[in-house]
Amino acid sequence: MVQKTYYKTKDYCKVKFSFKIENAETVEILGLNSDWQKSIIMSKKKDGTFSADVTLPKDSRHEFKYLVNAEEWINDPAADNEMPNEYGGVNSVLIL
Repeated sequence: MVQKTYYKTKDYCKVKFSFKIENAETVEILGLNSDWQKSIIMSKKKDGTFSADVTLPKDSRHEFKYLVNAEEWINDPAADNEMPNEYGGVNSVLIL
């Protein structure tokens, strides 16, 4: 799930990412702000859901993927769109 909170007087949007996947020990978000090197570590809740809050600029577009257990790349089914990537797969797209 991707939940967006816009502020009338701010030039950014707060985005809450929530993701639940069976047998996951770690989940990271990569690609936001075109940064595929530095990941955002999601925190694990008691119910097994992973979440992270991120501030991103308004009127922007971001490709991203989740990296589960440092080995499996997964898209977010709640993303705004998908875009083909250079590896023959697709990335999730967030439009703000």
